[in-house]
Amino acid sequence: MKRLRHSGRVVLVTGAGGGIGAAIAQLYCEEGARVALVDFDEAKVKEQVALLRAGGHTVEWAKADVANFDECAMACDQLVKKLGPIDTLINNAGVSPKHDGAPAPIWEMNPDEWERVVGINLTGSFNLVRALTPSMVERRFGRIVNMSSVAGSAYLPIVAAHYSATKAAIIGFTRHLAGELGPFGITANALAPGRIETPLLKTVSAAANQAVVDETPLRRLGTPLEVAKAACFLTSDESDFVTGQVVDVAGGWLMR
Repeated sequence: MKRLRHSGRVVLVTGAGGGIGAAIAQLYCEEGARVALVDFDEAKVKEQVALLRAGGHTVEWAKADVANFDECAMACDQLVKKLGPIDTLINNAGVSPKHDGAPAPIWEMNPDEWERVVGINLTGSFNLVRALTPSMVERRFGRIVNMSSVAGSAYLPIVAAHYSATKAAIIGFTRHLAGELGPFGITANALAPGRIETPLLKTVSAAANQAVVDETPLRRLGTPLEVAKAACFLTSDESDFVTGQVVDVAGGWLMR
């Protein structure tokens, strides 16, 4: 029988309407957690909720733009009332805009696009942490995983400057959280995925994805489930003494 490592836990996943976020939510459900899904795309998140509930899992959802603190705080309040105090936060929501399959060069980048990417990828993580850590501090327990990227520590021409900047900032943010929140029994770690087979890849040319495969020691792209497994490990009892770390889920691509 599979051991339910997250039985009794309440987990909130942002950007849970599809791709990596949906896989993370699914795995936490399978591991016994009650799961809260937060996404801006109401139709997509409702579809995921229906699938998970059909499997007998306890799932609730809330619509929120993670870049907006008031919406995040309201969503958290609603979800806590339905599921109880949130133990685990997975800041997965993120965007990487493309234009005809290519990132905008810095000299052509629309300032509004910069602000939107920073708002979702970086400020969004702050907003959820700010909304949920008071309760974690009070209860002297919490688990946080922020989604960085291999682009946070290496130059990748397949993403734009705003994406790399936010993913690098997430690493610093995570390490600061680990130091500040550690005395309260709260761990904070980051995941740095490489090329993962999600709908986002459809915005990039097949040649660009193949080039990554050719540079990856495991000679393939990753799967959303593999990222989900890493998240579940970092928030399980097996990693109680692990905090402030950045774990690459990249098949050896861009090893540091």
